[in-house]
Amino acid sequence: MFSKFDKIKLRDGNEMPIAGFGLYKVTGDATTESAVHCAYDMGYRLFDTAQLYQNEAEVGAALASLNVPRDSIFVTTKVAEENQGYQSAIDSVKESLRKLQLDYVDLLLVHWPIQSKFFETWEAFEEIKKMGLTKSIGVSNYDIIHLQYLATQAKEMPVVNQVERHPRLSRQPLLEFDQEHGIVTQAWSPLGRGAVLDNPVVEEIADKYGKSPAQIILRWHLQSDVSFIPKSVHENRIKENIDIYDFELTAEDMDAINNINDYHRTGREPSLVYEYNEQYKR
Repeated sequence: MFSKFDKIKLRDGNEMPIAGFGLYKVTGDATTESAVHCAYDMGYRLFDTAQLYQNEAEVGAALASLNVPRDSIFVTTKVAEENQGYQSAIDSVKESLRKLQLDYVDLLLVHWPIQSKFFETWEAFEEIKKMGLTKSIGVSNYDIIHLQYLATQAKEMPVVNQVERHPRLSRQPLLEFDQEHGIVTQAWSPLGRGAVLDNPVVEEIADKYGKSPAQIILRWHLQSDVSFIPKSVHENRIKENIDIYDFELTAEDMDAINNINDYHRTGREPSLVYEYNEQYKR
């Protein structure tokens, strides 16, 4: 049976909590500190931020104010497109660590694949790991083709691939590819930014278990062997999102949720970001 403190063994030997706390659009010293403290008290140990979020300093202060041993929390940040490239990636990570008030992050991700700096950025990541500035290296928003391309030159492959994933974008082929290659899939926007919370299939399953639609969806991620990082600044939602360990979905439930998939994205299309070298404007 799963518990909220369960971890996944990464291919490099490190361990990562399955459930994480996303910090996208969480800003302001007081709001960030309140959210981080609430999340920690509720059992979250993975905290996910990024250079793009422009809140690393607030997150760092909030984590420091927890006053807990460093090895009791798992911190992720991501290198933005504008900081990709060999030396610029290294320099930007050092700046991220300064803001986070940390000597290292547990997981460093390339935030989006861009073709102009594709290989040199990953070479920098391998070097950053050797420097001890991160424990593990991974990617975000990489499709199968990007992972296959990376494998042609990488000395060390990513241990995590963080992608948009929710019932309307189930990503089954990517999940299978990641599993076959020892890559943990982690879901950002695991609730589809609310796009699936009123789905009748999810609502029916939620009624059956006396749970909220959000809890059903997060349990679906858990039973799919997918890590997930929901975000909220509201105490009741933070608590609700981790209260998913006292029930289990059946195989029929899992199939029904899998079948909701209609390829609906709430974020960018990775292949176009790769071609444009930035998060394009729609």
